[in-house]
Amino acid sequence: MSPVRLLILGLLLYIGWRLLKDLGRRRESSDQPPSAGPEEIRDTLVEDPVCHTLIPKQQAIRMRRDKKTYYFCSEKCCDEFSRESGGEG
Repeated sequence: MSPVRLLILGLLLYIGWRLLKDLGRRRESSDQPPSAGPEEIRDTLVEDPVCHTLIPKQQAIRMRRDKKTYYFCSEKCCDEFSRESGGEG
């Protein structure tokens, strides 16, 4: 074999080895859940009518009045809304 053929064969073997090594790394990393990435949106934000704070709808305190649901960031805002609007609902 000529030195050029040996050089080409060595280069091809090296490239093949690197491809197999990278393929093994990808398989290992695909077995694990992604650690850093955009989180899936699971909730919407609602605005507190008293202090205008945005809060996740699932975490908000709810009050239903006149066929409408109001969302609050805290019991304090809920109580203040009840006082201002005239009684419990």
